[in-house]
Amino acid sequence: MNPVRNKSPKAIADMPLASRISNGVKPKKRLGQHFLRNKKILEEIARAAELSKRDIVLEVGPGHGELTEFLAASAGKVIAVEKDHELTLFLKEKFKNYKNVEIVEGDILKIGKLKIENYKVAANLPYYITSRFLRAFLEAKNKPKLMVLMVQYEVAKRICAKPPGMNLLALSVQAYARPKFIRKVSKKYFFPPPKVDSAIIKLLNIECSTCSTLPPKFWKVVRLAFQQKRKMLRHLSVPKKYETKRPQELSLEDWLKIIRSRKYLTCHPK
Repeated sequence: MNPVRNKSPKAIADMPLASRISNGVKPKKRLGQHFLRNKKILEEIARAAELSKRDIVLEVGPGHGELTEFLAASAGKVIAVEKDHELTLFLKEKFKNYKNVEIVEGDILKIGKLKIENYKVAANLPYYITSRFLRAFLEAKNKPKLMVLMVQYEVAKRICAKPPGMNLLALSVQAYARPKFIRKVSKKYFFPPPKVDSAIIKLLNIECSTCSTLPPKFWKVVRLAFQQKRKMLRHLSVPKKYETKRPQELSLEDWLKIIRSRKYLTCHPK
């Protein structure tokens, strides 16, 4: 029997974290739930979002609402989207007296178009949705102004990479935003602890992205290069100064110069 069914949402909402977990509001492995427990780190996420009372912030996966409280203290409105039905009931009770917090039940990847504009995102993302989440929000017509995300540490390093350590994920994100590494977060600060450490990253300048000016063949060429990342680029008909380079040694700006170069366009006219 699930203990949650024997207690009211209000009773559970009033409990400390350890008691909530023991009374049934438990992390679900299938949803990739790992609750961040450290208040200083939660506060740091909220601070990185640069919130004011004029801001709307979309929180993804609020869990027990610890980050939600920090966001609500600074933002004009918080829209928190939670997939877990039991947690949604708990959150609605916990924040029922908050005029600037709206709890929405649903899968952020399937919920459809949220009717919000000029917003920011703050999220402790389940690891398994990171790539799809980034693609959905960075490619959306109604993009956020900035995003502050908790992701796997290794993923954070890849996103924020620079030459000579570039990779396809870094280019895919940096074409839409300027990533900034905020800090590493030990797995010990989560319950239950994940197998790997995490990190907070910040994505800036999303509305002023490079993606709108990318040549049509950009991603086709870049993917082809990274499929053979140990090879030098001379097989792609690149300008001479790039012929002895490998794909991971080039920045986004370098790739744009290559694809717009006269030599490349002459060899690949269409």
